[in-house]
Amino acid sequence: MQTSSVNDVKIYNLSHGKSLPEWLSDRKKRALQKNDLDIQRRIELIQDFEMPTVCTSIKVSRDGQFILAAGTYKPRIRCYDTYQLSLKFERCLDSDVVAFDILSDDYSKLVFLHCNRYVEFHSQHGHYYKTRIPKFGRDFAYHYPSCDLYFVGASSEIFRLNLEQGRFLNSLQTDAVEHNVCDINPVHHLLASGTAEGKVECWDPRVRSRVGMLDCALSSVTEGTEVEGLPSVSALKFNGSLTMAVGTSTGQTLLYDLRSSRPLLVKDHFYGLPIKSVNFQDSLDLVLTADSKIIKIWNKDSGKVFSSIEPEANINDMCIYPGSGMLFTANEAPKMNTFYIPSLGPAPRWCSFLDNLTEELEESPENTIYDDYKFVTRKDLENLGLSHLVGSALLRAYMHGFFMDIRLYHKVKTMANPFAYEDYRKDKIRQKIEDSRAQRVQIKKLPKVNKELALKLMVEGDDEAELCTRKKKGKALPSILSDERFQVMFENPDYQVEEQSEEFRLLNPIVSKVGQKRRKKLQLLAKQATDGEKVDHEEDETEGRGSSDESSDDDKSWVDEVREQRRLIYEEGRDRRRQERKQQDRNTTLLDEDSAQNQTQGRKPGQQPRFFQIKAGEEFRSFGDVAHKQKLQKASLEERLKLEERSGTVNVADTAVGSKQFTFTLKKSEQQQRQQQAERDHHEERKKLRRSAGHLSSERGRGRGRGGFRGRGGSRGRGHS
Repeated sequence: MQTSSVNDVKIYNLSHGKSLPEWLSDRKKRALQKNDLDIQRRIELIQDFEMPTVCTSIKVSRDGQFILAAGTYKPRIRCYDTYQLSLKFERCLDSDVVAFDILSDDYSKLVFLHCNRYVEFHSQHGHYYKTRIPKFGRDFAYHYPSCDLYFVGASSEIFRLNLEQGRFLNSLQTDAVEHNVCDINPVHHLLASGTAEGKVECWDPRVRSRVGMLDCALSSVTEGTEVEGLPSVSALKFNGSLTMAVGTSTGQTLLYDLRSSRPLLVKDHFYGLPIKSVNFQDSLDLVLTADSKIIKIWNKDSGKVFSSIEPEANINDMCIYPGSGMLFTANEAPKMNTFYIPSLGPAPRWCSFLDNLTEELEESPENTIYDDYKFVTRKDLENLGLSHLVGSALLRAYMHGFFMDIRLYHKVKTMANPFAYEDYRKDKIRQKIEDSRAQRVQIKKLPKVNKELALKLMVEGDDEAELCTRKKKGKALPSILSDERFQVMFENPDYQVEEQSEEFRLLNPIVSKVGQKRRKKLQLLAKQATDGEKVDHEEDETEGRGSSDESSDDDKSWVDEVREQRRLIYEEGRDRRRQERKQQDRNTTLLDEDSAQNQTQGRKPGQQPRFFQIKAGEEFRSFGDVAHKQKLQKASLEERLKLEERSGTVNVADTAVGSKQFTFTLKKSEQQQRQQQAERDHHEERKKLRRSAGHLSSERGRGRGRGGFRGRGGSRGRGHS
C-alpha cells in the first residue's frame, strides 16, 4: 500500500506492492513477508484483481456486489464478488471489447460491443445471443423505458436495437460525420451524443427528433489556450436533470446547464490528452475527470482543485464505487488500481476494516504535493518584504523554504517591483541585439573527414533555424554534427564519401555544380580561419538567395545532368578500355620477344627441368592452359569480369538510375560442340533420304481414308470397297 497527500488530502493506493506467485507455498509466503517490507504493507483487497496484460474498461453493478472488468489478451470479461472478495467467474470472448454495460442490478444481463461490429448478449449462465450493427461502433447507451439500445460510431446515424421486439428500428439521422460517445439522462431520459466535430446533439427518444445542439469546440477555447486541432467530444456524463459534463480530445472539461448554450465552467488538464472518463461526487459537489495520465478532483462550482491522482501506468477507464470514497481504474498494465480517499466518503461495507487502518497509515506519508503554490526561500521573503509572515498560516514550511499561494506571490511581487515591465522591455531589446549579432557568418571549425558534407549540414541547419525564427514555428531540429551517434562518420577515413564514383555521380545529378559552390565556400572559410576576417550578413543573404535560385534551376534540369553524367562515364570507360587493350598488346609483344630469345639462347645452366604427371581419365591439355586456369583462380572477381568482358562472354550495360546490367554468354565444351555438329550432320542426311509425298492428290487421299487401309495387302482394300 502506498500513501500520498495532495493538497492535504490523503490518498491510499491499495494495489501498490509486489504480487506473490500462486504456486508458492504458505511457508515461503510467510518467509517473504518477514524479509520484504513492501510485501508486509501489501493489502490484497480483492483476490486476482488483475488482467493478463491490459484492462480496457471497468464497471460496478447497481447493487454494489459485483465488479466487472473487460481486458485482453485474450479478450475476456471478469466478474468479482465483493462479498467474497474473490473472482466469481471469467468468460473469454472472440474479439476485443470496445464498451460494455450492465442492464440488470446484478451480473445476469450484460451487453458487449466488440471491435468487429458485433453486439453480444450474456445472461447469467453465459453467452445468449449475438448480432451485428451496420457500422463500427464506439459507444452505446440503454434506454430503460423503451428497452432500446442506441449505438453510435463511425457513421452519421444512431442505430436503435429494441430488446423487447428483438429487431432494429429506424435509426436517427444526424448532421455529424461520426459520433464518439453517448449518454442518457437518468431523470428525463434525454439522449445526448458527442460528435467528432466537437458538438453535442440532444434527442428526445419519445418523438425521435433533435431538440438541441451545443458547440463545445468553440466554447472550449479560452484565453491562453493553444489549439492544435479541432477539439472533438471524447467523454459525456449527466448529473441530475440539468447538469452535463463534456470532455474534449484536447484535455478540457466543460460543465453545462441544459438551459444554456454557454458552459458554466471550463476546466483544463493542461496535458493536451483526451478526457477518458467523467464522474460526479454528489455529496461534496466534486467532479472527477481522468485522462491517460492523471485523475483530477475539483469543485464543480469554482473549479478549484481538490486533489489529484497520478498512477504509474496510463489510464483507460475510471469507476467510483457508489456512496464511498473508493475508486477503481483500468490501466495499460495487468494490475487494476484501487484508490481509497477518506475525504470523499467512508469505505464500502464489504471492506469497512480500511477505516481502522487509516490512522496507522497517516503517520508515515510518502509524498507531499502542493497545487497552485510557489516555493520561496528566506532570501526571497526578505526581498519581497514578507519576513513577518513566517509562522503564520500563509506560509507552509517545507525543507529549506516555504510554500505560499501563487496569487499572493504575484500580487506582492507586482507591488514590490513596479518597474518590472521596464526590466522586461530592456531584456527583450538586449535579446534582439544578441540575435542580430548572431546572424553574422562566424568562423566554423570543420572536421577532418567529409568536410563538404559537414559544410552542407551547417548551411542547412542555419537556413532551418532562420526559417523557424521568421515563421515563429519553434526551435530547429538538432544537427547531425552535434549527435554522438554520427561522430565516427566525421573522424574515421573509411566513411569518406567518394564523389568521383559512378554511383554517386548518377544518383546525384546536380552534385557537380553544388559541389563547386561548396568548395568555394570551403576555401572562403579556410581563408577566414587563417586571416581572421568576417563576412557581413548581407553578403551571405545575397549569396544564399543566388544559390537557392540556381539550385531551383538545377532541380528543373536534373534530366539533362543525368544524361551528361552518363555520357561522361561512358567516354571515361571507353578510354580506359582502350588504354588497357594497348597495354595488353604491348605486354604480349614483349612476352613473344622474350620467348623467342629464350628459344635461341637455350635454357640457362642453373635452370632445372620441370616434370608433370597426367592422371588417367583426363583429356590431354597443354601446360599453358593449366597455368592460365590456375592464374584465373587466384585472380579477383573484378579482374575475371574484365577478362570476360574483353572476350565477349559478359556484356555490361548501364541503366537509367545508375545501376549495372550484366548479360552472360555461356561457353560450350568441345564435346558439346562435336555432339551438336553430329546432330546437324544426321539431320542433313535424313533430309536427303526423305521421300516426298507431293504426288499424292487430295481426292485419292480422301478416298483411301474413307475406303480403308491400302497397303501391301491390296486385295483386302479392294474387297472392302
